[in-house]
Amino acid sequence: MSSADRVRVRGLTIHRPIIYGNTARLLNSEEKKIAPQDHTHKWTVAVRSASSAPDSDIVGSADDINYFIKRITFKLHDTYPNPTRSVEKHPFEVTETGWGEFEVQIRITFVPEAGEKNLTLYHHIKLHPWTVTPSVGESVDNPPTNTFDEPVHSWQYDEVVFHDPYQNFLNILTQNPPTPLSKARSRPVPFHLSNPGSLDASKGGVPEFTTLMEKEEYDRLEEAKKAIMAEQARWREILVEKEKELELLQKQASQ
Repeated sequence: MSSADRVRVRGLTIHRPIIYGNTARLLNSEEKKIAPQDHTHKWTVAVRSASSAPDSDIVGSADDINYFIKRITFKLHDTYPNPTRSVEKHPFEVTETGWGEFEVQIRITFVPEAGEKNLTLYHHIKLHPWTVTPSVGESVDNPPTNTFDEPVHSWQYDEVVFHDPYQNFLNILTQNPPTPLSKARSRPVPFHLSNPGSLDASKGGVPEFTTLMEKEEYDRLEEAKKAIMAEQARWREILVEKEKELELLQKQASQ
């Protein structure tokens, strides 16, 4: 490696889109026979490229990201045997069974050419869908099985940003451009629903990250902002009225 390769390209920023999270489903009858007695779900926690391969039932993972990631270490709950799991080859994922939700520490080690410090992320393993509202007599501990049978997806989009990269690492990145996100969703299910299959099983339940997400997220934030502003205005009017009432009562009390 020449000294020129170890020179940083100042003023340049380059990023790589990734997703991290998990998918989970109930154990089938055969899996229950070999899993620990109290385990109810099979789940996979992973770090992947953000784009999905065409017609794939896997969220993300269109690209092999080994060219900039050397190793990913997943720190599971201490009740698991060998809870610290290091994965050095694509796909960067760990599959286990369990019964409870917990936080996983995800430590990303970049290739030596990057000259970057480790990046640590955190993800809460999701087994149960957010979208279910149990009926009377039902709970998360006693879920409606016809709703919980579908896979649960919990994924976070992020971008790994490299500022002033070394020239040789920049060469590696530019030689491996990421697959662009789809401009529009080719799958019918929004990525942010954790149990999308239950909405329409005939359409499938695998979410997809797209550039349309940015607009959708902006629209959701705008609606939330409008709702907050309207609520603030309502409470401001109430406060003004209460202050007028207080002022009147104070005048009456001083007479």
